[in-house]
Amino acid sequence: MERKKTKTVAITGAGSGLGLELAIGFAKQGYKVFGTAFSPLEIEAQKHELSDFDITFTVTDITNETDVRNWSKIVASTLGNYGLDILINNAGVLTPGPMEVLELDAIRKEFEVNVFGSISTINAFLPLLRKAKGRILQIGSLTGPFSLPFSGPSSASKATMESFADVYRIELKPQGIDFIMVQPGNMRTGGPAKTATQLKEVSDAMTEEQKQLYGKYFEKFSSSLNAMQATGLNGDLAAAKIIEISKQIPAPIRVTVGKDAEELLQMVKEKTDSELDQFKTKLLELDNIQE
Repeated sequence: MERKKTKTVAITGAGSGLGLELAIGFAKQGYKVFGTAFSPLEIEAQKHELSDFDITFTVTDITNETDVRNWSKIVASTLGNYGLDILINNAGVLTPGPMEVLELDAIRKEFEVNVFGSISTINAFLPLLRKAKGRILQIGSLTGPFSLPFSGPSSASKATMESFADVYRIELKPQGIDFIMVQPGNMRTGGPAKTATQLKEVSDAMTEEQKQLYGKYFEKFSSSLNAMQATGLNGDLAAAKIIEISKQIPAPIRVTVGKDAEELLQMVKEKTDSELDQFKTKLLELDNIQE
């Protein structure tokens, strides 16, 4: 008798934050989980907590196509004749700062991870997804459609993947593969702490001239963003919602996670660009800067 197939999911950026919450959440529901980690230290840090779960980590640089292909081969060899049920593109980086101040290499790095890394991962896993007629979930952000000042690379890279998602969805539908764009709002996953550190590093690295031009505005943006993230959805609740989304039939095209994402993205549909500019300025309290 042929054994019943265990449901399977592959998750990028599973060593920490939302990716780790997703890995644990799927494993608790009986899934076999394959995840990428940034470093062996990430894996070691979770070793004890995850010992009871069927989670296999592979240290993978998703900006390296060979690394990504090798990871997909490891997953394929484990699955044997079976395909992959779900691929979740979760790995991402944030490069905050004024556009004039940011180094081009830093902007390129964000696109390498958030865009080209995602595309590389999708393409590497398509043969396995075709076998199972599986699903791809692209973890985006409300800042894709709702771009914020001082978050240019993040907003632009997330918006770029929104466009690629629309293309993939139509191209892959005849092959039985669904593509779901997930748009989370603010979350408490460990990401906010990293963001706060990055914001301070950018501010500290500014020249005196740059601080005169942008310092007060960037400082206010930083405090406002940190405050918003601190009130975001708990990571485990966000993961539970995304896992629920991954099972919806028929597959949704675009889904928000969190009340803030739902409200702000509805606003994008209803307001003019000028109205949105004013709202964003007020939201981040950039209209109260004292010169």
